[in-house]
Amino acid sequence: MRTLIKETPELVGKEVELAGWVDVRRDHGKIIFIDLRDRSGIMQLVFTPHQVSKETGADLPSTSFAKIKPGAGFTPASKGIYENAQKLRGEWVIKVKGTVKARPKSMENPNIPTGKVEMEAASLEILSEAVTPPIATSGDGLDINEEIRMQYRYIDLRRERMQKNMWLRHKVRQLAREYLDKNGFIEIETPTLTKSSPEGARDFLVPSRLQPGKFYALPQAPQQYKQLLMISGFERYYQIAHCLRDEDLRGDRQFEHTQIDLEMAFAAEKDVRDTVEGMMIHIVELCGKKIQDKPFPVFTHEEAMKKFGADKFDLRKDKNDPNTFAFAWVIDFPLFEKDKETGKLTFAHNPFSAPKKEHVRDLLAEKDLETLRAQQYDLVCNGCEVASGGGRISDPKVQRKVFEIMGLTKEQTEERFGHLIHAYEYGAPPHAGAAPGLDRLVMLLANEKNIREVIAFPINANGNTSVMSAPSEVDEKQLAELHLKIQKDGES
Repeated sequence: MRTLIKETPELVGKEVELAGWVDVRRDHGKIIFIDLRDRSGIMQLVFTPHQVSKETGADLPSTSFAKIKPGAGFTPASKGIYENAQKLRGEWVIKVKGTVKARPKSMENPNIPTGKVEMEAASLEILSEAVTPPIATSGDGLDINEEIRMQYRYIDLRRERMQKNMWLRHKVRQLAREYLDKNGFIEIETPTLTKSSPEGARDFLVPSRLQPGKFYALPQAPQQYKQLLMISGFERYYQIAHCLRDEDLRGDRQFEHTQIDLEMAFAAEKDVRDTVEGMMIHIVELCGKKIQDKPFPVFTHEEAMKKFGADKFDLRKDKNDPNTFAFAWVIDFPLFEKDKETGKLTFAHNPFSAPKKEHVRDLLAEKDLETLRAQQYDLVCNGCEVASGGGRISDPKVQRKVFEIMGLTKEQTEERFGHLIHAYEYGAPPHAGAAPGLDRLVMLLANEKNIREVIAFPINANGNTSVMSAPSEVDEKQLAELHLKIQKDGES
């Protein structure tokens, strides 16, 4: 059975089987050294021609550092292994068997966990050859053109930094699940094909083959579904949710992102903030980072704008210390803001954010609307927004009033949101939630400056996908099945 490289320091004197990629090949005369790489680490392999006595034909003792005597013969099997080892090149995939041995003290490598051991190969099987890779897998790769890295992402992901980032991402997901499971949450998946809904960005639309002229939308967030789950009686829900938004790309923003989405029934905003704060402490500290202030400081939106000039800011005492996390809550956001294009009032975060209880009366009377505050909160860390959430509307007349102020007619409200508003009428508990961004959190934990470095197959700065180069054209048959036709520039 295959052994992982990281296990070999505990297996000195044992025969094991290893498999992985050739990381480095070094030919020192008649001794060949191969650094073998698997997902757990790097191991030095040693290939030497097996010496045979000319007088008796018996094997002569040989070590990886023994001097090879001129004119010595080879056993047929050993000769085949050695000749195959001479063929090996970077990124070939091999399987080897041999005995784990302690390296001589003078040859130890303190820079790797397996630096005190090596394997003297007794058998070698070449599983897959490789052409010369277009990019190196050594180094951090940040000096390589990004388009080339995305085109050959499956090679780029082999480098140590990217492997560590993906394992860190996995760990954060597991720690989030661990914390939420212990706190009585149930993980429920929500649909990917859903209805177009205003969530602050453009929707990605999917045409329906069975219902020509109609479209699904990919979810910007599971917002309405998680509120429906509260009405369904699950009370505490979470999901590692994949969300899609057609918005401008930045270093901390992709068309696709992942969030740790959660919702709580019979909960006020402070209950949710306490839950998210506990989860963040659990994740960050178990990932080996320091949190500057506990509990997290709290600023109203008005205070933050006056003090920092923005609603996201960096509270670290030492801005050059990436291993210190300075969290802070920003609360009491405006309920409405003016649309930059139309000048009309629209929601500040999403149309389901509840007004503060003391502002409900003014909302229903449409009084001083621009001064109304929402039960809305953001969590910021080291200058990044890492979570957003709020108390939700659960009163049908309040929800209808919000849409009315936004300019929707009764018919438009019914067509777009009737499903949710009618659900409120069947016994909706008060509820609130939040959605920490997984990508941004991992980016901070990994000390990276761009979320593309912590996503396996991200979209590049031009909006093209890794490896597969989407978006791409489709054939006329597919378009015809969907009752679509491409209109070129200048055509009417």
